[in-house]
Order: sequence, then structure tokens, then C-alpha cells
Amino acid sequence: MSAVPIRYYHRYRKSMETEQVYGEGWLRFAYENPVGRGLVWLFARRRLFSAYYGWRMNRTYSAQLVIPFIVKYDLDVDEFARSAFDFKTFNEFFWRGLKPEARPIAGDERVAVLPADGRHLAFPDVDAAEGFYVKGAKFSLGELLGDQALADRFAGGSMLISRLCPVDYHRFHFPVAGTPREPRLINGWLYSVSPVALRKNIRYLVENKRVVTLIESPVFGAVAMIEVGATNVGSIKQTHVADRPVAKGEEKGLFKFGGSCVITVFQRGRIKFDADFVKQSAECIETYARMGDRLGGSTR
Repeated sequence: MSAVPIRYYHRYRKSMETEQVYGEGWLRFAYENPVGRGLVWLFARRRLFSAYYGWRMNRTYSAQLVIPFIVKYDLDVDEFARSAFDFKTFNEFFWRGLKPEARPIAGDERVAVLPADGRHLAFPDVDAAEGFYVKGAKFSLGELLGDQALADRFAGGSMLISRLCPVDYHRFHFPVAGTPREPRLINGWLYSVSPVALRKNIRYLVENKRVVTLIESPVFGAVAMIEVGATNVGSIKQTHVADRPVAKGEEKGLFKFGGSCVITVFQRGRIKFDADFVKQSAECIETYARMGDRLGGSTR
């Protein structure tokens, strides 16, 4: 069975790092072993499996998992908006809020920011991009957005894939100021979105349950945000109000337990991604950076 480590570039340390994968043994069995893949097809990709796990993480006894998790993954409790001892369930801890100063929002209105903490891939031309996680594999915008007419508006546009691990802050935010339209749910499976799984099948990103929101921005034009559910992430909760103008960096919503993914798509010629993201992504290497940090600037 393959055991290729997950490597990424750390934007702040300017170094390559090896990811400490939550539940790595199970993930590798599930997606790198034929028997495991059969079990994923039969059970793990289905909503009931994730609903059961989410139910367990909402039970009061799950709170005893919080402190060991914080210690094992060396989380910075000084960022938390409340004490680590105050969470009544593990899920409550998982979708925790942070102090506003923990995630400053970079730049002026002409700067777009990262929508979430995590590991990011940035592609200036989505039509020319391929091999996100495995050589030669890609998907179409029509498949991702579930609407070919909407996909046509973004033809030749720029795409950011932001992958959140279970250890990350699990709220997602608006990368630009604008007016979000009504979110649209696309029901689907709940495969893992870890690179362990995506190296086997990148199409999990367009087969999984997801929510699509169109944002009309006075500076960046139309921007599409897609929140992708995954195994043990059956719940994608929107906390914003549709058709109300929002500020850049304002909270859009949150994921409940598990790893997950946010994909952001800009129209052709509306954004220039920062060079470090583009350089690493050209080699199919993710870059770790946090929500509110600079993603790129408007070209107009």
C-alpha cells in the first residue's frame, strides 16, 4: 500500500512541511486499499455515515476529546474567542470562532483575501489547469458549478482551491466585498477531500455535496464560492444573509466536523494571484496560509 507523504509549502516559514494527517491510517486504508475503497463505496461516502459521526460529535461525552486534540496538534488557544474548557461538545469546539485580531484582513478594496485557513492551490487560468492532485486529472467548471450557463461566465477565469484539515479553523469568509446571492445546494456524495483520496480521484470535488454562491463585487466582478462537503462533513451552514452587501473578510458560514474544501472562482482577467501561490501551484504543491491573508489584487 502506498504511503506517499503529503507535503506543502508554509507561506510564513517559507519552507516545505509534511502534513500531520488526522486519521491517516483509516484514510490510507480507505482510499489506497481495494478493500477499503469498497467500504467507502458501500458506506463512508453516504450521508448516513457522516450523520452518525456528527451525532456522536454533538454528544456531551465528546467534549473530553477537545483538550487531547488541542495538545496533539499544538493549536494556539490564545486565538480562540472562548476558553478551550468551555466547549460542551467536540463539534462546538470544531466550529469555534476566533478573536477578530487573530485573522487581520489584508489590504484595501482592490485586494482579495483567502476565504479560509488551509492549504491552497491557485490557478490563473482554470481552463489550462490540470493535475491538481494527480497528473492529467481535472474537472470542468460546468461540473463543479452544476450550471453550464454560469460556468460560461467564468470561462478562462482564475480558481483557488482551499483545503481545510480537521485541525484548521473551520469557518469560511468572503474574499471580496460585494453582494452574495442566494446559496444553491447541489446534493452529492461525501467522499474525503484529503490528498490521500484526491490523488485517486480528483472528481470527488464535483461528485460531493456542495453549496454554490455567486457574489457580485464592484471591484472583482462576479465571484463564485463553492463549499464542498466531505466524509464526516455533512453539514455546511451558511451564517450570512443573502442579497445583503458584505465586507471583505466577513463570515460567510461554517463546516461541522471533518476536513473540507472551499473553491473560489474569479472571471477571466479580474484578479492577479500573488506570485508565491502561482509558483507553488504550478508544481501542484499546496501553500499553507490563513484566512484574511492576501490572495491577489484586482487587475482593473
